[in-house]
Amino acid sequence: MSAAAKLPRWAEFGLLPLINLAVALALSGAIVRLLGENPWTALKLMSAGSLGSQEGIGYTLYYATNFIFTGLAVAVAYHAGLFNIGAEGQAYVGGLGVGLVALWLGGSHPLVVLPLSILAGAVFGAAWAFLPAWLQARRGSHIVITTIMFNFIASALMTYLLVNVLIKPGQQSPESREFGPGAIMPAASDLLGRLGITFAASPLNLAFFLALVAAAGVWVFIWQTRWGYALRVAGENAAAAVYAGIAPSRIMIGSMLLSGALAGCLGLNELLGSQHRILIDFPGGAGFVGIAVALMGRNHPVGIVIASVLFGALYQGGSQLSFDLPKINRDMVVVIQGLVILLCGAMENLFRAPLASWLLRFQRPEPTP
Repeated sequence: MSAAAKLPRWAEFGLLPLINLAVALALSGAIVRLLGENPWTALKLMSAGSLGSQEGIGYTLYYATNFIFTGLAVAVAYHAGLFNIGAEGQAYVGGLGVGLVALWLGGSHPLVVLPLSILAGAVFGAAWAFLPAWLQARRGSHIVITTIMFNFIASALMTYLLVNVLIKPGQQSPESREFGPGAIMPAASDLLGRLGITFAASPLNLAFFLALVAAAGVWVFIWQTRWGYALRVAGENAAAAVYAGIAPSRIMIGSMLLSGALAGCLGLNELLGSQHRILIDFPGGAGFVGIAVALMGRNHPVGIVIASVLFGALYQGGSQLSFDLPKINRDMVVVIQGLVILLCGAMENLFRAPLASWLLRFQRPEPTP
């Protein structure tokens, strides 16, 4: 058995990601130094901008909400042996469903609009994931290619609808009219204020708590139900799944439907919670960031939540950093995010073997019989 295979679980899910993250930040610091800025100053500014105030925390968790939904979407498909790169398009179309309900029932009571919006976002997102899943299960097409293609189709569809159908009369900007008062997601500051807790105003809203509920639900489904067990078996070994009476094709379709439904809920945060109207490109790349979040979080809901907060902090802190240090613009922040993705995602196994070998030195030898 290789040293890499003997890596303890606590190191696999804790120490190894921390090492990868530390190396990514060290490389980012070296780049910042080459630009003529102090890396420690940049780190302090990013930390202060993302976690140093209630407003910064609110923005960080607001961004993290999108990544939780899309990261969970990628993780569910991954456990079924599928690589869903279509979370961006599924979030886009799911947001369309959320927006249509908000436009239609915006004058109704929020207790009517919110459940229907959640249902519409999930149904529209799942529907957009169905055809790639069906093509993979029934026709053998590659899920990566079809989901990428559907991202472009979703973008073209939404552009057409916002330019020709849903655009607010009397304006040229491709966006819909504002939602009615019943379709506004309660802000976290208002919800906490009702409990006597003062919190600064920010885009953070009820969708963050819904994302946490979704993460808990995914954990229960995958690890505590027989359906989740069947999903994991099919993802690990399709032949063994058939031998156990599990139909891999059904698992593929079902897992992609659930994946699309989770991605489709992104519109709750962006549209109902922040923008209050349908905009062009409102997902803002969150579907692609969800891939890195799922990889960094080891496709576990707890890890995904933690990784989402990290990327939310990078988004918020990076915006603050570009204001305070002119030499570090928004493009440099994207480079830092890319290094984190590279080390924690694509090259996650770079330090696995050395770490496993080092940990073996501290293990007690097994007694000889």
